[in-house]
Amino acid sequence: MTGEPTQDGESLPRWYVIQCKGGESFRASEHLDNQGYEVFHPVLEVQKRRRGKLAWVAEPLFPHYLFIRLDRMASNWRPIRSTRGVLRLVSFGNEPVFVQDALVETLRDRISADSRRDRANVYYRQGDIVEITDGPFRALQAVFEAQKGEERAIVLLNLLQQTQRLEVPVKALRKHSS
Repeated sequence: MTGEPTQDGESLPRWYVIQCKGGESFRASEHLDNQGYEVFHPVLEVQKRRRGKLAWVAEPLFPHYLFIRLDRMASNWRPIRSTRGVLRLVSFGNEPVFVQDALVETLRDRISADSRRDRANVYYRQGDIVEITDGPFRALQAVFEAQKGEERAIVLLNLLQQTQRLEVPVKALRKHSS
């Protein structure tokens, strides 16, 4: 599993996988980058509830893992293991596992496309069953229709055998657990 030799006998850089300590992939990525390594740490922006409000948060696509580009011959591998946040280089036996360049490029393209996309509401999607957690309609189930601004949502509520459109605060909604 050595790097692919070129015609003059040198090896080419390849992507390898690093396993990080729990919750420290951002730290490991930063420290490896500061040491001059080429690192790819794919992250996605997702909406999560924080203190009752929806907020955009960066989360790793692969929790506890990141990619590093190394040359078997020219790269200095020793500092990697002692880098803060790094647990180990993923290996089979004593051989580090490399990842095909095409896979990393595909991931980069997809992540880039996702980041260019308009950040539509991803916490609730049209048609989701939600529960109203506050106000006069508390504990009733509704169907999420759309987000109206950052803090308001339109839901469909079945009242008296008719569907009613209702505008409620987003923080007063919770995904219904089935």
